[in-house]
Amino acid sequence: MKKTLLPALRSKNYRLFFAGQSVSLIGTWMTQLATIWLVYDLTNSPLMLGVVGFSSQIPSFFLAPFGGVFVDRFSRYRTLIGTQVLAMIQSLTLAVLALTGVIEVWHIIALSLCQGFINALDAPARQAFVPELVERREDLANAIAINSTTINGARLIGPAIGGLLIASVGTGYCFLIDGLSYIAVIAALLAMKVKPWQYSVTDGNPLQKVKEGFVYAFSFPPIRSILLLSALVSLMGLQNTILVPVIAEQILKGGAETLGFLMAASGVGALTGGIYLATRQTILGIGNLIALAPAILGTGLIAFSLSKFLPFSLFTMLFVGLGTILQIAASNTFLQTIVEDDKRGRLMSLYTMSFLGMIPVGNLLGGVLASHIGATNTLIIDGIACILGSIVFSRQLPNLRQIMRPIYEKKGIVIINKD
Repeated sequence: MKKTLLPALRSKNYRLFFAGQSVSLIGTWMTQLATIWLVYDLTNSPLMLGVVGFSSQIPSFFLAPFGGVFVDRFSRYRTLIGTQVLAMIQSLTLAVLALTGVIEVWHIIALSLCQGFINALDAPARQAFVPELVERREDLANAIAINSTTINGARLIGPAIGGLLIASVGTGYCFLIDGLSYIAVIAALLAMKVKPWQYSVTDGNPLQKVKEGFVYAFSFPPIRSILLLSALVSLMGLQNTILVPVIAEQILKGGAETLGFLMAASGVGALTGGIYLATRQTILGIGNLIALAPAILGTGLIAFSLSKFLPFSLFTMLFVGLGTILQIAASNTFLQTIVEDDKRGRLMSLYTMSFLGMIPVGNLLGGVLASHIGATNTLIIDGIACILGSIVFSRQLPNLRQIMRPIYEKKGIVIINKD
């Protein structure tokens, strides 16, 4: 039987989801970059960049576990329609304020906080919904890989387009395009034929369910190690998203267009890693990727921070994008493949907490450090932390493989060796 390169796309619902998400997520990350640039333009303060980044993501840290309980109990399909409508309203509000010229920093902080509350429910729902979209169970790993690549690739490709748009037409139009892009994903969701949600009656209140999720995740060493590594990468490695504008202006003596080129280079690296992950035929060997990725990211960050020459900076950003996508998407694929179905929402909410939830703390830390020791030194520290995380995880890998082998055999992922 001939193998399809991207088998998940055989499912109509998944094709609709993929198309809608691809458009909407790029718009979302365009808004992220436009927000950062607008704040820096209004305040010229790295610390304020950290404050805005903190406000947009901190709800995920506290509320994502409860969001996971919610999406394990209620229809993920209806939840996603609701979050997309709310997110569209938020982006269009930003667009109106920016295009009319009345926007102030407190508006941005308040609306960023609103988006953070939406994301705390949307992120676990979006990731837990993926298994419902594929018609064949064997296509699930590929669907997860494509979904992870789409989410995190958009995180790097969207800002690249946003930077070029800011330079040509301004931030307000980025917000407007983002708001309108939600129409694509809402239309795609409404076009789906989804099986009725099976409400499961479960004992225990939400706090007990959150505790169950934590115990399940942190009592199992492979999941615990990946969540901790993801948290480290998000805390230190992703500070570059708020510091790149500072480097673009202060070190490279450029503007929004330079920022767009830097993000585009990062996007190329991300796209390369994403295509590789989406076309892998097996989950075997994914531990090596998870171990290597932070080292690639850390090396890229250190080289980028030391560069004063735009072409070399662009080259280093390829590795920043590649390392980021490999770590985030490979971890997501691994967790989604091994998790028990009744705990999927809660585990993905913890993954959201370790990934998105740690970004605000990292943004705040990066903003404070950059305002005291400069963006260059801050990025060097970030890079070293990522490399150290890679070394520690690599040393744990042989033991983690031994623990995972029975699970892989049970799921039919690896053939049992009788020798």
